[in-house]
Amino acid sequence: MTVTLAAIAFLVADYDEAIFWFGKALGFDLVEDTDMGGGRRWVIVASGGGARFLLAKAVGAEQINHIGKAAGGRVAFILNTENFAQDHARMMAVGVKFKELPRHEPYGTVAVFQDLYGNLWDLIEPRKNA
Repeated sequence: MTVTLAAIAFLVADYDEAIFWFGKALGFDLVEDTDMGGGRRWVIVASGGGARFLLAKAVGAEQINHIGKAAGGRVAFILNTENFAQDHARMMAVGVKFKELPRHEPYGTVAVFQDLYGNLWDLIEPRKNA
């Protein structure tokens, strides 16, 4: 039996604002947006050949209170790039909030940013092996 991770549920306050943010800020594609009735939608966004997120609209106080807390204040998601400087500049130009200046680590160039709900992400250009 082979299993694969198909998508990661990502808690959102509003489908349309999240679709817009993922497209504008991260360049993700809208893969599917199916009306499930009763205000529910099956919404999938994906990076260009990588991770897929199921945008799940929070319902009720408990779920709403968990928006933006994907990893309890730690970096929850890692976004790799082949051109850190270019993607960092593009993201800043569209209003992405970086929490720090870019820094060089043994694994590559990295900076932490937050998404529209406050979850933390790493933008990383992995170090090229010599």
